[in-house]
Amino acid sequence: MYKLIALDLDGTLLNSDRVISRENQLAIAAARAKGVKVVLVSGRPTEGVLGHINTLNMLSDDDYILSYNASLVQSVKSNIVIHKAILTGKDAKHIASLAAEYGVNVHAFTPQKGLITPAISQYTERESTVNGMPINVFDFAGLTNDEEVLKTMVVAEPAKLTAFINQLPSELYERYTIMQSAPYFLEFLSKKSNKGLGIKALAEHLSITADEVICMGDAGNDVHMIEYAGLGVAMGNATEEIKGLAQYITTTNNEHGVAKVINEFVLNDE
Repeated sequence: MYKLIALDLDGTLLNSDRVISRENQLAIAAARAKGVKVVLVSGRPTEGVLGHINTLNMLSDDDYILSYNASLVQSVKSNIVIHKAILTGKDAKHIASLAAEYGVNVHAFTPQKGLITPAISQYTERESTVNGMPINVFDFAGLTNDEEVLKTMVVAEPAKLTAFINQLPSELYERYTIMQSAPYFLEFLSKKSNKGLGIKALAEHLSITADEVICMGDAGNDVHMIEYAGLGVAMGNATEEIKGLAQYITTTNNEHGVAKVINEFVLNDE
């Protein structure tokens, strides 16, 4: 029996209009009524997830939110931290210097300064709009070495970002968790952070084993949780990489793919 369902947001639970369909809402409510824990796990900052937490009425201390690609795992009501693995100002400055060298932009999230970038781009503006966070134009040189940075992202048009990725030194992959969450987003996290590790930490906190977990996703930042889960599910709109890793491929995010999985594997498991 599955006891924990972990859902990516963009491209998975949210449709193309960035809303949770009625079908998905009803399926999630039914799973929760059956005693199954449902959590949202997103690359977004916490602020960008809270509205959807409210939509699903997952607002108690028995509910959890996994933000910044699960670099931060906390209870919803009291914000008690279950897992935290983040970067420092020193890391962000190093990544920003590489980005500048190759002519691409960067932005990051810090607890004190919010969404920071040395130069506004359309991709940082998108991040600001989607998550309801103002942009703080800030020179990364002003970060202290030990300042907390939740994650850092290199952002650029897809062709330029691909060229940047192809030139990344291998030592960076040993130093950071690096993943492409969109054609224009390359995310840098702590080496001790990814969605799989975050869900694992929460599952252990709840005394749930990996084979009792369903994870659903669509993009590169979902790889680790698809690999971790007892049932890894790829959306019909997922990348070929995710589809190749998954045990099951559901319908697209515009066809209530989340509800389809919940109905088949949780509500009709008898």
